Amino acid sequence: MVRPRIAFITPGTFPLPSLNSSSVERVVEKTVPLLVPRIEAHIYGRTGHMLGRRGMLGGAVVERFPARNKRLYLKRVKQALAAYRPDLLQVENRPRYVLRLKRALPNRRIWLNLHSSTFIRERAIPKKLLAASFLNAERIIVNSEYLREDAAARVPNCADKLRVVYPGVDTERFPSQYSAAGARRRAELRTKRGWTGRSVVLFIGRLQAIKGVHHLLKLMPQLIKEHPSVLLVIVGGAFYGSKRTTPYARKLFRMGRAMKGHVKFVPYVPYSEVPDWFLGADVAVVPSGSREAFGLVNVEAMSCGLPVVATRAGGMKEIIRDGVTGYLVNPEQVETEMRARLLELLNDDQLRMEMGLRSRERVEQHFTWQHSADRWLELLQEPLT
Repeated sequence: MVRPRIAFITPGTFPLPSLNSSSVERVVEKTVPLLVPRIEAHIYGRTGHMLGRRGMLGGAVVERFPARNKRLYLKRVKQALAAYRPDLLQVENRPRYVLRLKRALPNRRIWLNLHSSTFIRERAIPKKLLAASFLNAERIIVNSEYLREDAAARVPNCADKLRVVYPGVDTERFPSQYSAAGARRRAELRTKRGWTGRSVVLFIGRLQAIKGVHHLLKLMPQLIKEHPSVLLVIVGGAFYGSKRTTPYARKLFRMGRAMKGHVKFVPYVPYSEVPDWFLGADVAVVPSGSREAFGLVNVEAMSCGLPVVATRAGGMKEIIRDGVTGYLVNPEQVETEMRARLLELLNDDQLRMEMGLRSRERVEQHFTWQHSADRWLELLQEPLT
């Protein structure tokens, strides 16, 4: 059987593979190699330090081009695609690329894979261009029902093209703290970090207002009074892989300094180190605003056996089972409700363990990268309507 040739075009923002990439590149990096037994895959992305212009990733060919100038980057991708002659192109998270590639390769099938609402909002693309992009895409993949509804509302006549493929997590790289190996590693980490006897609440993500970190710092003074052993650990920076700050990030640092001994900021860490931060914690928090389409940190925390307290917003409602694997709180009452739920979990070891075990179970049943790959392959076989 001849395998179809599929080209995956990344935005050119981060090289692949990369320790400092965004979730867009991570989804490609983790999913595409699992498709290779059934397809012939070429991935197109930007050049990176110590990475050749051409390489292999789990059986997929990776071609890399300089991407400082995005128009020149896309021009080089077009030239490579013309030589490769794929059966299908999948554009990752850039609707404008669909139009440019369709003009250059009018007879090629094109799919669009949306990872967030960022590049379908009017500030990123005019309505007419977005509609044209959707019309020229054979399929539009989204990472949650929330994003499917958002995209359908923006271009209603293309709603029938939208399909959900949930992202996943590598359950071996993110082991449960309740496994033998996970428990040993957790004990080592907590001793090394001086967390013995502390109740650790963990946030991992970028320091942006939409991520809601200010809510955590506002609720902390009262939580400290009610649970004096609490330690809020905030892992991340204002930008991926950079120590640059912003006025918002500096405001957070000032707020944290007022609670010395109870708030710890950790600069952006490589993705390879992320599992250790989840393993050492007791509860994960995700106070994001309404535009969080999915949030990989949710399933990564759950894979490590953590209950997650998150806002009832975006795609997180589809991941966390309220009262079973964690809690969902009202975005309008995030500080009051999140503080109450955190206190409940930190005061009840049995509840925390039960929710953590169910979190891991839910990930294994619904949110692995293999689930993502299997769903994508189903779409490849699905007849067009």
